Amino acid sequence: MTAIEQYLIDTYRASQHRTPMPPPPGRDDVAALRALHTEAQFRSVLAGRPATHRWRTRLRRLLPLRRRAC
Repeated sequence: MTAIEQYLIDTYRASQHRTPMPPPPGRDDVAALRALHTEAQFRSVLAGRPATHRWRTRLRRLLPLRRRAC
């Protein structure tokens, strides 16, 4: 069963029992990722490392931006 199917079943049950509707799947994904990122930055500061975006730095090394000449 997919997340959408489960959501539809839960929504139907909530309407039958007159309880609050469940949140749609994926609604809080971005907030969860931001919280994980903030936690990782916090832990790196506590460990004495700089709180930089390591994945961005690695990505910039792998994919150098080419500037267009106008």
